[in-house]
Amino acid sequence: MTDETEADLTGGTPRRRPKPPVDKVGGRKLKPSTLMMGHGYDPMLSEGSLKPPVFLTSTFVFPNAAAGKRHFEGVTGKRPGGAEGLVYSRFNGPNQEILEDRLAIWEEAEDALAFSSGMSAIATLFLSMVKPGDTIVHSGPLYAATETLIARILGRFGVHWLDFPAGATREEIDAVLGKAATGNVALIYLESPANPTNALVDVEAVAASRDAIFTGAAKPPIAIDNTFLGPLWAQPLKQGADLVVYSLTKYAGGHSDLVAGGVLGSKEHINTIRLMRNTIGTICDPNTAWMLLRSLETLELRMSRAGENAVKVCEFLRQHPKVEKVGYLGFLEGGDDARQADIYRRHCTGAGSTFSLYLKGGEKEAFAFLDSLKIAKLAVSLGGTETLASHPAGMTHLSVPEARKKALGISDNLVRISIGVEDAEDLIADFEEALKAV
Repeated sequence: MTDETEADLTGGTPRRRPKPPVDKVGGRKLKPSTLMMGHGYDPMLSEGSLKPPVFLTSTFVFPNAAAGKRHFEGVTGKRPGGAEGLVYSRFNGPNQEILEDRLAIWEEAEDALAFSSGMSAIATLFLSMVKPGDTIVHSGPLYAATETLIARILGRFGVHWLDFPAGATREEIDAVLGKAATGNVALIYLESPANPTNALVDVEAVAASRDAIFTGAAKPPIAIDNTFLGPLWAQPLKQGADLVVYSLTKYAGGHSDLVAGGVLGSKEHINTIRLMRNTIGTICDPNTAWMLLRSLETLELRMSRAGENAVKVCEFLRQHPKVEKVGYLGFLEGGDDARQADIYRRHCTGAGSTFSLYLKGGEKEAFAFLDSLKIAKLAVSLGGTETLASHPAGMTHLSVPEARKKALGISDNLVRISIGVEDAEDLIADFEEALKAV
C-alpha cells in the first residue's frame, strides 16, 4: 500500500490502491477467511513481495506540497475522513491501514482503527466521546481496568456513570437509561460476555431502549467490547451496536506475543475516534500490525479448534465432584439460565473457549488447583494458542472493591480458563490431576 509516484499535481491524493480489492469471484462473495490472505494489499507496489513488508519509517514523503496540505487537512480534522495519503506514523502507515481494512471485513463494518493496546483503544474511545458533566451508562461487570478508567480516572474530570447488570431485562435497562437521560448520556458501553463471569448482555434490548428514550443528536452511540467471542462467535453490529471494541492481543493476535487493540464501526464514529488517536498517538506500531496480519490468516482455524476443545474440557469439568459450577455458554439452558440462554440463541453462533470455573471452596482451593497445572499456564490473558488459567479475584480484578466483586459474582473460588489448541484429551488429563490437589 505504498504511494505510487503518480499524483494530482493540484493537490489531490496519490493512488495507493490502483486495483480494486478482489472480494467476489464469479458473483460469489468471498468469506473473511479468504480475504485475510490478500485484501487491501497489492504486491506490485512492494517489488512483488507476496506479503506486505514491515514499513519501519517515522514519516512519508509527499509527492508535492499541495498533496501534503490536503493530507494534513484530513489529519487535523479540518476536512472529515482523515488523511487521504500516508503522512506520519503517529497518524497512519501501510501496515496499519491494511490491518484496519481486514479487521472491518469480519463484521462488515464501515471502518476500523488499530491501537497500541486494548485499553488504549477503550481510553481513546472514551476521550473522543465524553466531556465533563457527561454520563457513561455501562453494563457490569467490565474488565477491571475499564471500570477503573470510568470510575476513577474519568470521574476525576467530572464524568459520571450508571450501570446495569450484564443480563438485565429490557425493563431494567429502561429504568437505568431513563434515569441517566436527565443528564447528557454521551456513550453506552457494554462488555459481552462480561469478564470474568461470562455473563451476556442483551444488545438488542439495549439498542431498543436507547432508541425509545433518546432521539436526534441526543442519541448516544452503543459501543461493546467483543473480545471474548468476536469476530467468529458474535457480531454485535448486527444487534444494533454502533462500535465494537477489541483487545487484539487475544484471539486476533492469538499467539500471546503482541499487545494491540481495535475499534470498528460506522465511519461517522470512527472519524471522531481517529481524530483523538491522531492527537494522542495511540496507534499500534508497524511491526505489531504486521504480526496481526499474519495472525488474521489463521483466526478462523485457531478459534474453531479452541472452541471444539472447550466443549470437551467443559463436559469433563461439569461432572467432577470438586467443581461447583462451570460458567460455559454452551451449557445455558432453562431455569436460572433461561434469560442468558435466550440472549445466547439470538446473539451468538458459538460458545467460545474462555469460561469461568467455580471450584468447591475458596481461594485456598483455587490456588491449589492453579499451582498444580502442568500443561495449562498460570497467566492472565486469553485467546492464545496455549491454555491459560488465572484467579480474577486475586489478579485481574484485585483492584475492584470487595463489595462490587461480591455483587458481580467475582468470588475467591472462581478460576478463569482460556482453552487453547492443544490436544483436548491432554488438557483433560492436566485438569484431572490438578483437581486432585483441591
